[in-house]
Amino acid sequence: MSAAAGSRSGVCLAVDLGTGGPKVGYVRFTGEILWHDHQLVPTAWLEGGGASQDAAAWWELICDAARRGLASGALEPDEIEAVSCTGQWASTVPVDASGEPVGECVMWMDIRGAQYSRKVIGGPVAGYAPRPALQWIRRSGGAPSSSGADPIGHILYLQNERPEVVAKTAYYLEPVDYLSMRFTGRPAATHASMTASWLTDNRRLDAMSYDPVLVRLAGIDGSKLPPLVPTGSVIGTVTPAVAEQLGLPDGVRVVTGTPDLHSAACGAGAVRDFDTHLAISTTAWIGAPVPFKKTDPLHSIVSVPGLNTAQYMIANNHETGGLCLQWLRDTLFPGSSYSEVLAEAATSPVGAGKVIFTPWLNGERSPVDDKRARGGFHNVSLHATRADLARAVLEGVAFNSLWLHEAVESFAGRHLDPIRIIGGGAQSDLWCQIHADVMDRTIERVALPLHANLRGAAVFAGIALGAVTSNEVGTLIGPERTFSPDPATRATYDQLYGEFPKLYKSQRSMFARLNGTPRALTP
Repeated sequence: MSAAAGSRSGVCLAVDLGTGGPKVGYVRFTGEILWHDHQLVPTAWLEGGGASQDAAAWWELICDAARRGLASGALEPDEIEAVSCTGQWASTVPVDASGEPVGECVMWMDIRGAQYSRKVIGGPVAGYAPRPALQWIRRSGGAPSSSGADPIGHILYLQNERPEVVAKTAYYLEPVDYLSMRFTGRPAATHASMTASWLTDNRRLDAMSYDPVLVRLAGIDGSKLPPLVPTGSVIGTVTPAVAEQLGLPDGVRVVTGTPDLHSAACGAGAVRDFDTHLAISTTAWIGAPVPFKKTDPLHSIVSVPGLNTAQYMIANNHETGGLCLQWLRDTLFPGSSYSEVLAEAATSPVGAGKVIFTPWLNGERSPVDDKRARGGFHNVSLHATRADLARAVLEGVAFNSLWLHEAVESFAGRHLDPIRIIGGGAQSDLWCQIHADVMDRTIERVALPLHANLRGAAVFAGIALGAVTSNEVGTLIGPERTFSPDPATRATYDQLYGEFPKLYKSQRSMFARLNGTPRALTP
């Protein structure tokens, strides 16, 4: 292996740190998963809307998994050429100068900083003060949330209520940047990893500095922000102490960490401009690389810093995607497996007897931003069966995907087809076909869609080290199965979808009356 490039058959120690805990794998740069493991991490739910996790526990679990993976015999240690971390974003880990946590990770759903965020950004226009919001959008593309559920809210909470933590803090790090620092000993972040902070001038992705105007508007201590490096660059090598601890060879390089949105694109094989992927995970989203910076505040869609310093990525989010299936199983099918629920749903006809499910079980973000919105079954008759309700949930999530996809296509300025699908929900043939039929788009499922982000972290490292090129990723990670729209379903789904957005519009005022102040996601 040369100093400049990785070998095509090289292996990456990939880490996908989800909210539920880390997935760890050894994956070739070409996307072949050699070994993987998943460990669970609990979230502590605290008074006042708090949510935290133990970042030191993440590291211990990752190290243990990395050692077990090598002991499995699935690969030889000298095949490992890189480390790449991806996962949750908009969470905050306060660390000291050596990278050790000095407090709990403040999670992305923590809203204890809401009162301080409102002083910074709050106002009368959709919850925002127009003048600072416009400053943020013009420079970075988005703005901190007045709910406090983002790094600015977290830092303001710590500054105002946890001075003992702040006194020990050298850097506030995103989870992926925290892990990269544990591997290398070097604090570093990118425009991509810092997206949720909205503190970089994203008109210039090659400018390795924070925007002083935005830092001042945020009211935070800019000296505790990690230095910026280019997205897709090498931060450094694994420290000798960590390499010895894990059994890694000398000189293993660590590439910049990525949000799960970015690794999802890589893991779906959708890394060229306008290549589109749909994730049906706990939440859901539709992403695609694009060559422009743009913001659609009406539909909560923005292009954020992308996979390199010349590219952006469409970002949006459904608050609940695959979580709707979990809710269905736990509520209407207690004791059943997911496969049993899906099998029963398959016995209901297309259109679920004209039952419509709206999947806004914990509010919505895109294409409408309404934390008060709630889900429901509509047009239920005495003839409706449990199978109809189950199929309606699957179709309702797909209707929501179509609602978002229409806005994404308008944002992109073009027809986006085919769509690569990933996530736990993509494991279901039935759900993939429903998405193809409802959205009237070709749905391409990649192999092992549940582990797309783990694969994507390795592919991202391969691109960064020159082992693979962006142009060949779509072929390396081709579709395992393709689902084409069935014309016979068109009339039924067009009729039902015609009612879907109207249900939100007709109930919006009711949501506001009944649900009051939105709360953070809780178990």
